[in-house]
Amino acid sequence: MKNCYIHIPFCSKICSYCDFCKMFYNKKFISNYLEALDREIYDVYKGEKLETIYIGGGTPSSLDIPELKRLFSTLEMLNRSKNLEFTIECNIENTDEEKIKLFSEVGINRISFGVESFNKKNLDLLERDSSYDKVIELIKLCRKYGINNINIDLMYALPDEDIDVLRKDLEMILSLDVEHISTYSLIIEDHTKLSINGIKNISEDLDSEMYDVICNEMKNFGYSHYEISNFCKEGYESRHNLCYWNNNHYYGFGLGASGYIDNRRYSNTRSLNEYIDGMVIVEEDYLTEDDVMEYEVILNLRKKEGISLNNFYSRFEVNLSDVFDYNYLVDNKLLILDDDHLYIPEDKWYISNEIIVKLLEGEKYE
Repeated sequence: MKNCYIHIPFCSKICSYCDFCKMFYNKKFISNYLEALDREIYDVYKGEKLETIYIGGGTPSSLDIPELKRLFSTLEMLNRSKNLEFTIECNIENTDEEKIKLFSEVGINRISFGVESFNKKNLDLLERDSSYDKVIELIKLCRKYGINNINIDLMYALPDEDIDVLRKDLEMILSLDVEHISTYSLIIEDHTKLSINGIKNISEDLDSEMYDVICNEMKNFGYSHYEISNFCKEGYESRHNLCYWNNNHYYGFGLGASGYIDNRRYSNTRSLNEYIDGMVIVEEDYLTEDDVMEYEVILNLRKKEGISLNNFYSRFEVNLSDVFDYNYLVDNKLLILDDDHLYIPEDKWYISNEIIVKLLEGEKYE
């Protein structure tokens, strides 16, 4: 166990598209929540030396300085490797120099800023705040305090968005010269404000065209497209997210968090009252070896390098070809078999889900 996710559900405002576990920032809840988080970590964590810690949300940067210090005091119980990747998610409107200085002092070395767009119409729809000048200011502050691994989130495929708007967003984000860029096609989830208001997703053809534009522009600026939705400068892959895509185990602490321990996937309650009262886990799924092999395929194929045949055999003591019949997909160039790796070619990444379903349907085991 080398990886740990920690969820902070509080937000200064609720975005119209968000279906994550979140709630409005309210000081009267936060102390009790942080106490419950401390208790959960103390009860579950076994003292392993961690290689990644990721604080997500919600909006972790919505906490004030005393609340952040309380959170980081709890996290001192986590045993950290010397090469720890320590990430926190931040929003532009509630991050400042005092918080960045504190992040640096407690060992955070990677910050992910939820920019999403610089286009006013897009931001109004998403109910987000982003300012190009403020983002530049925050990046300079990160550099000042020695945090030199920065991610920017970009959301695209918004209603009424066209290629020109996307290109302008890309131009501005690429000019920031950050180490990592994550891109997300807007999916309108049930029970979000967008869904309630009857907003529909754009056409699949336009979504696909936008994805191609993003991939080409990122490549032109020297970013490695190492995972379907993620791009980085050399050596700046998200090690924490790679733990998910490599189907590795990880702790998930906090309201609504999910974890994967000893082939057991679990989800925590999304009820604040239940969580504070100690009723933490609400769902558990004990995986068979066949289940784990399926996850291995689904998650590994999100990566540019795909599945290592040697790693698959080392993990399961069976050849991938003895479990899944991928010959048809290879023959039709939907999968590439190259020495030790089976992977989806980059020009087919947009339809990766369909390819993975076909692979699973061709599975040989019952």
